[in-house]
Amino acid sequence: MFGYIRPSSDRLSAEERERFRSVYCGMCHTLGRRYSFFTRFLLNYDFTLLAILLSQPEAPECESCRCIVHPCKARQAVKSGQALNLAADRSMILFWWQLQDHIADHGFWKGLKYRLAALLYRRSYQKAKSLVPDFDETVQKHLLDLSQREKACCASIDEAAEPFAALMADIAQCVDDPIRRRILSQIFYHLGRWIYLVDAADDFTRDARNGSYNPLRYRYHLTSDRLDAQTKSLLAQTLDQSIRQMAGAYALWDYGTWTPILDSIFYESLYGIGKAVLEGRYHKPLRTKRLEKNNRFEVTV
Repeated sequence: MFGYIRPSSDRLSAEERERFRSVYCGMCHTLGRRYSFFTRFLLNYDFTLLAILLSQPEAPECESCRCIVHPCKARQAVKSGQALNLAADRSMILFWWQLQDHIADHGFWKGLKYRLAALLYRRSYQKAKSLVPDFDETVQKHLLDLSQREKACCASIDEAAEPFAALMADIAQCVDDPIRRRILSQIFYHLGRWIYLVDAADDFTRDARNGSYNPLRYRYHLTSDRLDAQTKSLLAQTLDQSIRQMAGAYALWDYGTWTPILDSIFYESLYGIGKAVLEGRYHKPLRTKRLEKNNRFEVTV
């Protein structure tokens, strides 16, 4: 996962912002307890959304916690439970294979930091693999498919994004209720497609300069290291279509206490984040304080 997704803070009350933070903190503590202290540094806002979507609609039980980032002031964190455990296990698997992708994409020296990270996180990955072997297997299958399409310089953005979208959809298999599973599968599928294409747009200049594969170059026959206005307009349309598909599936289920947070994501912030990436205004990673201050994206529908 890439850390693009967060709610629009302007749309939320102080209580709702605190609730989102409590899930973020709960995921951080869950990763630490379930795996190791170092896995807490893997956390991003995409994983927080994953935990929310896997949660029950009732308000969660929280506990007061301190951590190395906030040693003096205690924070409210959602207590570890099924949703956080499910999200943590899958987050660990996703991170590991993203790390392997970085190792494969870089040479020895440029990839050295990723190799060292793999040594640090290998035991945590092995534990996650033992807990969710089916998910680990399906991630490997989809990433192999993705690698083959990229090596073939796939010129269709739909075909290029398909493996990652399908990988994300498989997260929903951990949900028991068949109707909810189908709804979440659709949400995760289109979320995966959106993430893949947003990341392609975000990395376009770097990929062009490094000679790395980027589906946008082949789809739109681009020769420079910048996206032109027409390409941005066309890409904005397909990104917005993915968001509308997500929102349509999202509207079929009652998320209870999480509804204001999810409304702000599916009906507002995803549009703004996509727009910011295409306009070159999006920079990651951003710290929490800066997010709270500057998360005022314009919505384009």
